[in-house]
Amino acid sequence: MHATKIKTCPVCKNLMKFTFQSTVLKKYKVDYFECNECGLLQTEAPHWLDEAYDNAIAIADTGLVMRNISLASKLAVLIYDELDPSAYYLDIAGGYGMLARIMRDYGFNYFWSDKYCENLLARGFEADVEKHSYLALTAFEVLEHIHDPLAFISEQINQYNCKTLIFTTELYSGPKAPPIDWWYYTFSTGQHISFYKKETLEKIGKVLNLNFYSINGIHIISDKKFHLNRTLKVRMGRFSYIFAALIRRKLGGLTISDHLKLAR
Repeated sequence: MHATKIKTCPVCKNLMKFTFQSTVLKKYKVDYFECNECGLLQTEAPHWLDEAYDNAIAIADTGLVMRNISLASKLAVLIYDELDPSAYYLDIAGGYGMLARIMRDYGFNYFWSDKYCENLLARGFEADVEKHSYLALTAFEVLEHIHDPLAFISEQINQYNCKTLIFTTELYSGPKAPPIDWWYYTFSTGQHISFYKKETLEKIGKVLNLNFYSINGIHIISDKKFHLNRTLKVRMGRFSYIFAALIRRKLGGLTISDHLKLAR
């Protein structure tokens, strides 16, 4: 145990061990701790977040556009094959609204929510629990920003009365924390504060009495049964954009109808 600090795992409630120290935002010495049981690796209590989120989207996040395009095509296939294409869906922590807009362009009834960021691209399609119930929530590249992932997921499930969360976060594996030069730490931005193994996410699902699945970098915690077979893995693979385009042709896309609705 680190000489001066003790930390409890928010998932397992076990004591975490001090793993290393690094400099965050180029000025704060921050301790990182790891849970021996579930593998959660995270910082000490993040006192620097107000400064880190001076801009909701970090200036160094140059992959935002390409990531949303790629994830949207995979998500379109997953929803079309495994869920109900005509149901309502909600992107929580949706940033500028890019994912929700792309999914609507594909033809899905997708909505946006984010209390920390301005909706620029999916305006007019903000979450409304009075009007809609959502079959699934999505949270792409969100959990690494959360210091208590179990509480966060539980809160979202209860708030929207929806027990399916589809999300991404970069996982690590092995008996030790990733080396100090792992790109996903992003020490310079100070926004990534929690890092996960597959076992961590499985544990979160177990605590919430939900199933856990993972396919092609997309993770799912849900009360539903998903059939993640080889065919789906191929369709969600490197050529997912082709299958997504076919899905858009079948569903019709909402680009024009959304334009007419908002232009009235």
